[in-house]
Amino acid sequence: MQRYEVLLTGDAERDLEELFDYISGHHSQSAARHVLDRIEKSIASLCSFPERGSFPKELLALGIRDYRQVFFKPYRLIYRTVGIRVYIYLVVDGRRDMQTLLARRLLGA
Repeated sequence: MQRYEVLLTGDAERDLEELFDYISGHHSQSAARHVLDRIEKSIASLCSFPERGSFPKELLALGIRDYRQVFFKPYRLIYRTVGIRVYIYLVVDGRRDMQTLLARRLLGA
């Protein structure tokens, strides 16, 4: 079985830091650690089978099939597989304005 190397972009690392800070500030550090642990498990699962993720509907509407996503609801991890590497570009609350966020972050708009 092919093993993939999973890498977080600088933006994705900042997303995780901001998420931890937000949950810590509005709930507790314990809750923030729980959410980050679950997200990290989702990230680790991409080492074995990154193709299992679905295509983000916002990008499919534009005909873009380069990116996939996995969920730890309501959070979405948006990533792209290149060779044996999986690059995670976003870790974001799926309730946000995803069309604008994806356009800015992935398409440079």
